[in-house]
Amino acid sequence: MAEDPLERFGAVPSFSVSSDDVAEGRPLSREQWGAGGGGGDISPQLSWTGFPPETKSFAVTIHDPDAPTGSGFWHWAVYNIPATVTELPTGAGAEGGGGLPQGAAMLSNELGAKSFTGAGPPPGTGTHHYNIVVHALDVERLDLDPASTPAVLGFNVHFHTLARAVLTPVATAGDI
Repeated sequence: MAEDPLERFGAVPSFSVSSDDVAEGRPLSREQWGAGGGGGDISPQLSWTGFPPETKSFAVTIHDPDAPTGSGFWHWAVYNIPATVTELPTGAGAEGGGGLPQGAAMLSNELGAKSFTGAGPPPGTGTHHYNIVVHALDVERLDLDPASTPAVLGFNVHFHTLARAVLTPVATAGDI
């Protein structure tokens, strides 16, 4: 299982996340790269198990802490996923959120789109780690302004996380 990139905020129990599309420590496929870099901007399939029984909802975030910004780069942020949902299909992060379960909401990524945006590490910036985190929450619903940023989601998630699952694929400029 991946190292928990959020552990510095306080350790919480972990559970498992897996994917048919990405793997721990392995390079992202063309589909998960951004269109500007020759990819498809297609969010990966994700499924999770072993979360606490008291889980009331989930949030999923994908963040690249290695982006040369000082604050990383948010690729995807989804929240209010019902506790009965344990999988997101490939492409669930398409613009408009039609592939998301009913009740789930998506925030804008760093490019300002309410969708998944794929990898695009700039040349010379080394290997980037894409922290895919599934957060098991103790609330059914987070009441966020739809114009909130993924960082605001992270702030709110911090105070409601029961457990988290982490999967971290990688990408380096020139991989595709």
